[in-house]
Amino acid sequence: MSALTGFRVVELAESVAGEYCGKLLADFGAEVIKVEAPGCGCPTRAMAPVLHEDAGCEGSALFAYLNTNKHSVVLDLTSTGDVERLHTIIGTADAVIDDRTTSWAEQHPNVVFCSITPFGQGAAAEFDNAKSINVFHASGWGYHTPSHADSAQPPLQGPGRFIADYEAGLEAALCVASSMFRRLHTGRGEFIDVSQHAVLVSRADCILGRLITGEVPADGERGDYDQQGPASFFACADGFVYLYMTSRAHWLGVKELMGHPKWLDDFADDWLEFSVTSEKVAAFQRGFAAWVRDLAKEAAADQAQRLGVPLVPVNGAADLHHSPQYRHRGFFADVRHPVLGEAAYPTVPYALSASPAEITSAAPTLGQHTAAILEALSTPHAPPMVKSAQLKPPKNPRGGPLEGVRVVELTKVWAGPYAGKLLALLGAEVIKVETAANPEEMRAYGGTDINHAPFFLSINPEILSVDFDIKSPTGMSRLRELIARSDVVINNLRPGAMERQGLGYEQLKLIKPDIISVSIKMWGNDGPLGHQTGYAPCFAALAGLASLVGYRGGPPLGASMRYGDSTVGAAAAFAAVVALLHRERTGAGQFVDVSAVETLSSMIGDCLLEQSLTGKSLGPDGNNHPDMCPHGCYPCTDGAWVTVAVANDAEWQRLCDVLDATALVTDPRYATIRERRDHVEALDAGLARLTREHDAEHLAHRLRMAGVPASKSATSVDVIGDQRLWDRELYRFVSDHREGQRPILGPSWQLARAPAKIVRGAPDLGEDTDYVLHEILHDEKLRAGSSSEAAGTRAASKTGGT
Repeated sequence: MSALTGFRVVELAESVAGEYCGKLLADFGAEVIKVEAPGCGCPTRAMAPVLHEDAGCEGSALFAYLNTNKHSVVLDLTSTGDVERLHTIIGTADAVIDDRTTSWAEQHPNVVFCSITPFGQGAAAEFDNAKSINVFHASGWGYHTPSHADSAQPPLQGPGRFIADYEAGLEAALCVASSMFRRLHTGRGEFIDVSQHAVLVSRADCILGRLITGEVPADGERGDYDQQGPASFFACADGFVYLYMTSRAHWLGVKELMGHPKWLDDFADDWLEFSVTSEKVAAFQRGFAAWVRDLAKEAAADQAQRLGVPLVPVNGAADLHHSPQYRHRGFFADVRHPVLGEAAYPTVPYALSASPAEITSAAPTLGQHTAAILEALSTPHAPPMVKSAQLKPPKNPRGGPLEGVRVVELTKVWAGPYAGKLLALLGAEVIKVETAANPEEMRAYGGTDINHAPFFLSINPEILSVDFDIKSPTGMSRLRELIARSDVVINNLRPGAMERQGLGYEQLKLIKPDIISVSIKMWGNDGPLGHQTGYAPCFAALAGLASLVGYRGGPPLGASMRYGDSTVGAAAAFAAVVALLHRERTGAGQFVDVSAVETLSSMIGDCLLEQSLTGKSLGPDGNNHPDMCPHGCYPCTDGAWVTVAVANDAEWQRLCDVLDATALVTDPRYATIRERRDHVEALDAGLARLTREHDAEHLAHRLRMAGVPASKSATSVDVIGDQRLWDRELYRFVSDHREGQRPILGPSWQLARAPAKIVRGAPDLGEDTDYVLHEILHDEKLRAGSSSEAAGTRAASKTGGT
């Protein structure tokens, strides 16, 4: 049985974001009833790539990807009778996914409603028709894509066409699953407001958290999200490789990899940590490019990984279909579509041992299930029931749909802690296990001591910290006792580390048979490449994202090098909640195996399916889009940029009216969208000449008011000053041990009925040790040990020891 079998979800959404949310639930076994309009059905049925023009509304590969496992019901919502039928269906459902500004949540208080819109409920009407490129650039990610940008070239749209939609769909699925968990226990519904814009901004919490406090200046430059160093793409004999280096250990490995050529003696072994300059970076990159250019990418990467060097091949979609790692893990599944035929579909990036996701049916034809669903309305729907409730009283009851869930976090850096953060923001009690002798890595970066490190403070609000030295028998005993009283254990340690410490899943089951163990690794927990490790830009290169980002005809440039970790954390959090739902209903725990690379491949799933169906080679294509033209980023005054996405001839006319571009309107090359696409380079150049005399924010507003989707490409200064985000309380103040309070990035979502209180900032190391020992473990014998460890933690903090 899949994890969500028995749950019923009504999908009213017509956007990619809404459909992706529904897909994530359907692929775990939820019954997703997709309500479509008569005639043409959902708009995505007409969106590219349409591979069979003569198949009516059944030829879109995008629709095929987004709608596996769903049921299609045609209802005319202008008809009173069909509206009544829809309300009857909703009355039997657990959740509803919508993308409109109005909701029927008040009429169905026991159902979970989720609204997914570009800028959230309450946004001005001018933002309603925003497209993915507009949202991506309004979030700040666009302005900083690619990393190490050429300032004369326009910022890019990111990997694929729908990154904003997929990120929002994932966040919405997490919120829906969490609210269904609460509904399972209370019978109460929820109204969830998801803003695509806020979701994308929240994914940059590690970066923006330091900027909104002023601890790092926001310069408004295109390099604000970059890291110093020689990380880059390099051409090789059969494609490209990506090298990421930040430490002395990486440098020593590179020297060994290259055979210690004499010119490397010009670099000190610690130069990456203390003396990075643009001249040194350029010199190294020239030398490394010459060394790697005649090597095969897989062979070079394999040799480097054996030396601990994060060098990886830059994979395209075709590479992934032939990847032995993906084949081993079954990431692709053969699915036969009634019109498109058989193809390899991307599945999910998390393997659940007891209740895996599975594609059991292709996307439905329009109205395929109308008769069956309507005939069954007279049959009562049995709601899911709790079998194994284990809600636990937390230290500080804060509300939220996951209140009563306890999570043990054995994580470091960004992806793992981000998963813990999301669960905490939804109300779970998340306990980070660390020790003064080996604190969480982020405590060591950028601060004055381990309790005041900006990176750590940005990612860990409402997290509890215990000081357990798990290398000692006492510390390990305490950890095992804590796990026995918890629901979920999350780790993103190196491959094999949990097993070596006696904390592998089979060993955890001996401690608590129904424990949910969530493991986050670069490649997942097994497979021929499962031993390898890397960082977020490596994930993106391996996953196929980097190969799609660049200018037409040019080399891959990749997404922002900061993109990826938080997305992986969000996927892990979602999978953990799905496993919780399964445990509550069956009493069974399980192992949740999350692959970071597969997670990022999921963000371009439609591209991977397109390649499988067509065999077409996919590569960098600038800001172009098959369904819209013009679709791009255009220069404005003061070095700013504006994004425009024109979907039809009416919007094209309005764009030209705003720009007073009579010459473009009358130019026969631009008469239709097909002709505009055929002459896109000349069109983009002509638009750039017109936009560069305008203020970006003012022009974007004028275009939106005229009905043309547009946004300024937001700098870091724009993002941290965006009043919409302050009003939504994405930016909010929490307690801080030193300053009294500090701003952080909180949840991207808003819950109307059961939001979690978020008032506590990141913990001092070991701050909650006494609570865990005395309130959870109830072991009086441990008091003395607790006091001595707390004293050691305070001493380490004062000296800045790590």
